[in-house]
Amino acid sequence: MRVTVILAVGVDSEILEAHSVLWASKGIFFLSAHTIQEAIVHLHSGDFDVVLMDDSISLDNRERLAFLVRASGSQTPIVCMGDRPSECAPFADASFGNDFRELLDGIRELLRHKHHARSTRLDVFSACLSGEFSHMA
Repeated sequence: MRVTVILAVGVDSEILEAHSVLWASKGIFFLSAHTIQEAIVHLHSGDFDVVLMDDSISLDNRERLAFLVRASGSQTPIVCMGDRPSECAPFADASFGNDFRELLDGIRELLRHKHHARSTRLDVFSACLSGEFSHMA
């Protein structure tokens, strides 16, 4: 089973702790960052499948972090969770409420699309290298 690694920014420690066993049983590992600065340090030193932000940090800071992630060239999906997930629509790849099952299913679907898109790009790249691209058109 592949392990998914999520950088959880601003996620309430109590929520994370309460769900940690559930997340781990689903093959998901969390690394927490409680500030934007801490998140940036982790992003520069690790490879994450998702950046997850909740409403325990201000909307301005969530938007700022999303901007910094994208400015770095990272294509890591950005997910917001909380009582008002629609607030993040302009800058997040997905937004979910606080329901564990909804969040888990949403992250899985987001990663499935990400991996499918990556596989499709690799197939085209491989075809170009092997000279088969002209036959694919």
